[in-house]
Amino acid sequence: MSEKEQILVDNFQEYYALGLTAFKTEKYNSATTLFFKAIAALLDIFILRNEGFIPSSHTKRFRILEEKYLDLYTIADRDFPFYQDSYTKKMDKESEELLKDDAESIKKTLGL
Repeated sequence: MSEKEQILVDNFQEYYALGLTAFKTEKYNSATTLFFKAIAALLDIFILRNEGFIPSSHTKRFRILEEKYLDLYTIADRDFPFYQDSYTKKMDKESEELLKDDAESIKKTLGL
């Protein structure tokens, strides 16, 4: 595993673990941010493994996924609005369960 990939894996683990803590204590806005960051780290691992680089922005990440990896794009596109909403709305348990499940699904796909 390259150093770049290890950093992304470490970041995923940190975001996901803290997301679980926030979820369990019903801090759903924090959980949203952390679970989406965990998903973004996993998507960056996937792109790094398959394309050889880490995208520098959400826009570039989404563009690559939409052009080449539609299944992952569909997940990211569905989940991103929750992340955006977490700045101005109160998030709920159901949306957090979806984000948590998506993070777990992508993690499994990557074999982590």
